[in-house]
Amino acid sequence: MRQKFIFVTGGVVSSLGKGLAAASIGALLESRGLTVALKKLDPYINVDPGTMNPFQHGEVYVTDDGTETDLDLGHYERFTNSIGSKKSNFTTGQVYDAVITHERKGGYLGGTVQVIPHITNEIKKRVLDVNDGADVAIVEIGGTVGDIESLPFLEAIRQLRNDLGKENSLFIHLTLVPFIKSAGEMKTKPTQHSVKELREIGIQPDILLCRTEKILSQDLKDQIALFCNVEKDAVITAKDVDVIYEVPILFHREGLDGKITQLLNIWTKKPDLSKWEEVVDVIRNPGKTVDIAVVGKYVQLQDSYKSLNEALVHGGIANNARVNIHYVDSEDLEKGLLTQFEG
Repeated sequence: MRQKFIFVTGGVVSSLGKGLAAASIGALLESRGLTVALKKLDPYINVDPGTMNPFQHGEVYVTDDGTETDLDLGHYERFTNSIGSKKSNFTTGQVYDAVITHERKGGYLGGTVQVIPHITNEIKKRVLDVNDGADVAIVEIGGTVGDIESLPFLEAIRQLRNDLGKENSLFIHLTLVPFIKSAGEMKTKPTQHSVKELREIGIQPDILLCRTEKILSQDLKDQIALFCNVEKDAVITAKDVDVIYEVPILFHREGLDGKITQLLNIWTKKPDLSKWEEVVDVIRNPGKTVDIAVVGKYVQLQDSYKSLNEALVHGGIANNARVNIHYVDSEDLEKGLLTQFEG
């Protein structure tokens, strides 16, 4: 089978959970017996997140080969069997550095170096540089559609769709359907405008993941499908959850994995999500609880210690316990403050 590519974009607002969505898609495909590789493209000009402020960016996730990467790679590794490396995360800074270095060495033979085709070709080359053994490569595009920084990346994946063919590539767009409490209804207009911006760039999403507070009614799904030019069963509810490990289960109930395999023309075995159901059951119905203090400098933003937090949660799952994590600012630490905690 030829390697398939899934491109995940986000619109309306940032922090909708593209990384979690990409990881959950990977988990669903693995539950069907496929192998996956995940990659994150970051549009910021920093070369890597190693020197970025944790308050702005969250933790720096370090891969097995020592590369400092985006925290979303932690989601990828926790949700799937994919192992990240220096190939799994790259930034605008790295792309421009590579192109400018090549130009200084005379690699372009004196030609005018431009965003198209030189920058986009470098992005395409890095996107395609994935594990040959993976059946499906899931590529998350950082940022929000409409941001000027994201345009070269979006142009690159638009071109890749033509290069790879429709059966070998898929666009999934994560968007927001807000619930307006004063009106008592959900509004689809932000999603329509987000898809409109994508289509102006030349990208027609195949599947829409609609982040919502409540389950979308079929009427709302039909309305979104009509105005966004997607199939009715390609409008997926991405409902808010209090346990992130429930996301793959909810996506499966919405038929996301079935739609992906249909569009990519992949034959797979039936999905087995029993392990995910067991994990969610332990988190919701623990046999005991334990209180653990996390002392740190950047505790105001919990993502600064994301991997540590999830490691504690995983330890609790393995021992049928709920871990209540309490964050303590190291600057406020006083004698006897931690005696109330068990660890």
